[in-house]
Amino acid sequence: MPESQHIEWKESWREELLKWVCGFANAEGGELHIGRNDRGEIVGLPDAEKLLENLPNQIRDLLGILVPVNLRHEDGKIWLEIVTPAYPSPISYRGRYYQRCGSTNQETQGRDA
Repeated sequence: MPESQHIEWKESWREELLKWVCGFANAEGGELHIGRNDRGEIVGLPDAEKLLENLPNQIRDLLGILVPVNLRHEDGKIWLEIVTPAYPSPISYRGRYYQRCGSTNQETQGRDA
């Protein structure tokens, strides 16, 4: 399963990835997999359990939405899956709006999301 309109892979977590969660919320929804490389191979996420506790609150506080954050085990490695549904009203990240377009994340103007 390659990256697509509904799937994005990242090797590690950084706050700017909330732009991707925001982009999925403003499009058709999707999954952000943390602990996978650009080829989709599981590389693992050493701080997955700590992130599992912190990410739901961070997403709620910065985006104003609640999304499932799931701990996954595969090939002896741990990774996270953030499942974002499509939202009916525009979601912003730090006052900016993003939308998933194909396998990219685009900033939109104002509330056009």
